[in-house]
Amino acid sequence: MNFNEYEVGEFYDEMFDASGKPRPATKLLYERITSLKPGELKMRQAASEKALLDLGITFTVYGNEEGTEKVFPFDVLPRVISGEEWQELERGLRQRIVALNMFIDDVYNDQQIIKDGIIPREIVESSAGYLPSCLGLNPPRNIWCHIAGSDLVRDETGQMYVLEDNLRCPSGVSYVLANRHLMKRTFPKVFAQLEILPVVDYPARLLDMLISVAPQGTPNPTVVLLTPGSYNSAYFEHSFLAQQMGIELVEGRDLVVHEGFVCMRTTKGLRRVDVIYRRIGDDYLDPEVFRPESVLGVSGIMDVYRAGRVTLVNAPGAGVADDKVIYAYVPEMIRYYLDEEALIPNVPTYLCWREEDRKYVLANLPTMVVKAANEAGGYGMLIGPGSTKEQQDEFAKKIVDNPRNYIAQPALKLSRTPVIAGDTFEGRHIDLRPYILYGDEISITPGGLTRVALKKGSLVVNSSQGGGSKDTWVLAPGPVKEVFDAQ
Repeated sequence: MNFNEYEVGEFYDEMFDASGKPRPATKLLYERITSLKPGELKMRQAASEKALLDLGITFTVYGNEEGTEKVFPFDVLPRVISGEEWQELERGLRQRIVALNMFIDDVYNDQQIIKDGIIPREIVESSAGYLPSCLGLNPPRNIWCHIAGSDLVRDETGQMYVLEDNLRCPSGVSYVLANRHLMKRTFPKVFAQLEILPVVDYPARLLDMLISVAPQGTPNPTVVLLTPGSYNSAYFEHSFLAQQMGIELVEGRDLVVHEGFVCMRTTKGLRRVDVIYRRIGDDYLDPEVFRPESVLGVSGIMDVYRAGRVTLVNAPGAGVADDKVIYAYVPEMIRYYLDEEALIPNVPTYLCWREEDRKYVLANLPTMVVKAANEAGGYGMLIGPGSTKEQQDEFAKKIVDNPRNYIAQPALKLSRTPVIAGDTFEGRHIDLRPYILYGDEISITPGGLTRVALKKGSLVVNSSQGGGSKDTWVLAPGPVKEVFDAQ
C-alpha cells in the first residue's frame, strides 16, 4: 500500500502537510509504512483485529439490534504527536484541571464565583450534576475530580480546542493500553528502538493516585473499583483496570456499611475499604440519599463519606463541572481562579438559555452542532451539516422548550488522519481524549485515546456511534532515532 492516491483535502491532516509531504513527526512512520512489502500492512491490520477478538476487548451498545457486545474497531496506522506539541497540551490540561477543581470546591463551599457574578447561580443550581447534599463537603486535599478526560479537537488551521470535559466517569483508557499492546505486537522492533513515550504505567499511576487520596491515618489503604456490573457498557474497562491494579472489582452488593465504615464482604469476613474508585453515577451511589430504588450502590455510604472515613473517586457532585453549559465558562474560571488565560481555548460555544445566542442557533441550525447539556456517547446531538429539515425542526422545538439544556457550536472542519480503507488509505476525522490524574500530583498519560470516525465524512467519533480508535504516539522531545529500517 502507498499514499499515492491519498488526498489531504480541505482539512488539517495529522500525517501530511498541505503539500502532501509527511510532517516532521510522521516522516519516519511514513517511510516505514511505504517500505513494507505489498500486502504486509493489511496482514498486520488483520492480525490486530483477530487479537482484539481473542483478548475480548469489547464495549456494549445499548439497544443495538445486531447485539450489544462489540469489538472496538482499531486502525493499525498510529496517530503521531510531536513531543513539543504535547508539552504545550500538557500545560493547558494541567491548568484546566486545577481550575475545574477550584470551581467545584467553590460552588459547594464559599460560592465566591457565583457571588462575584462570573457564573449565574441558576446555571449552577440547575445543572443535573449539582448535588445540594454535597454542600459543605471537603474531600481530602480539596480534590473533587481525581480523574478527567477532556476531549481535544483540531480545526483546519491546526489550532487545538477543548471540545468538552468528562469529569464523572471518563472511560476509554483501557483501550489506550490495549491499543499500545497491539501495536507492540504489530511493530515490535519499532517500540524497542523508537522514542515513543510509554503509557503502560497508567494503572500504577492510577493506583498511586487512589492511595494518595485515602482518608488521613490509613497507612495501608484498601482500594476497590466499584462497577455497576457486567451489563454496563464499560464493564470490560472496569474489570481490566481492577486486574491491572491488583485490586478487587466489586459491585454494590459486595459492600456494606458496618460500624461507621464501608466494608467489603470476603470469605474471611468483613474487610474495611478506604478508597472506592466508583464507576457508577452519583444517583446510584446511595439509595438513602439519591435514588431509593437503586440496587447498584451502598446504603449509608454517603454518611461514611461525609465523616471522612472513605474516599470516593471522583467525588460525588463533581459532575456539576461536566455539564456542557458549565464547560462554556471554563475560560472564565481559569481567569478568575488562576489569573491566567486558557492555554487551550474552548470551541466557540453558544448558550441557548441566552436569548441572543438562542436566536442565532435557531437561525443557523444547518451549520451548527447542537448538544444536550448532560448527554454523552454521541447521544442527544444534532450534526447540522447533513441533517434533515425534520431533524432540525425536532431540535428547534427541543431548544425552545428547554433552552437551558442545549448548547451549540459551529461544525468545525475536524482534522483527519489516514486509515486503511480496503486496499488504500482514506482520511477520517479524529479527536483525542487525554486522561488526567489528580492526587498528590497531576499526571497526564502521554497522548490518550485517539478516536476515529470510521464512517466516511462523519464527524462523530464515539464508539457507540460507529467510531474506532488508533494508538497515539507521543514522541519524546528532541531528536528521534531513525530506526524504522531496523525492523
